[in-house]
Amino acid sequence: MLASNPTSELVTTDRLLAVFADFLEIDVSAGDAASDTLNTYRRQLVQYVQWCETHQVEPATATKDDIKRYRRWTIETRGFKPATIALKLSVVRRFYQAAVERGLIPLNPAAGVKPPREKRDPAERITYLESIEVETLLAAVKRDGSLKAARDLALLAIMTLEGPRTVEMHRANLGDVIRQGSNLGVRVEGKRNIRIVPLTPQIATLLMDYLEQREFQNATKPSDPLFIAVGNRARGGRLSRRGIRSIVSVPAANRLKTWGRTNHFGP
Repeated sequence: MLASNPTSELVTTDRLLAVFADFLEIDVSAGDAASDTLNTYRRQLVQYVQWCETHQVEPATATKDDIKRYRRWTIETRGFKPATIALKLSVVRRFYQAAVERGLIPLNPAAGVKPPREKRDPAERITYLESIEVETLLAAVKRDGSLKAARDLALLAIMTLEGPRTVEMHRANLGDVIRQGSNLGVRVEGKRNIRIVPLTPQIATLLMDYLEQREFQNATKPSDPLFIAVGNRARGGRLSRRGIRSIVSVPAANRLKTWGRTNHFGP
């Protein structure tokens, strides 16, 4: 007679959590996931486990109906948006898939449970800036000759006009600035590929102005970060993803103060 696998009734929540922690360490961290990603996984799973405790659901024996009840709670009680609910269900699905792969439970109860459809006007999905908005954004950056001003202007110009992601700018090093003849580009590393972001002559000039100021103030080498923090505490260290988002996400009201100026960026 064949030995049976452990039944889900004998599997504790702590055991499931330990298996998921291994999943994060082996499958996610080994894939060079950012710390923000790992923390997001943990936060979402904690919320699900807390929901289980409140609604007297044992995670090891949860059914698809239980997962659907959790989905309804995220919609009706918490009012989360479809994209947020999709993330939460994705984490729960991975949580159970890790348990299935370890032989702790026979089936993934979250498999096939889809998030609600997003009911939005397609026009709202268009998030790019118009030309005048880009000009206003860049014109609002202080031009006081400081290293910070030069950094912010170069960073905003590259991200706004060339489209690299925050994490790509965060990871970029000085050695990733590539020159081919008279052309300049930045080598960026995404989740699955490495590519070259070409820079227009105007953006290249902004980047070189920033780098010239930086070389004047600090010794640099190819492995140093391309964009650095300039505050007293972390001066010279790599600019964090949060720091980049802060630069890009300055309140719109501050940016719009310069609306109508004639000294716009570009010709």
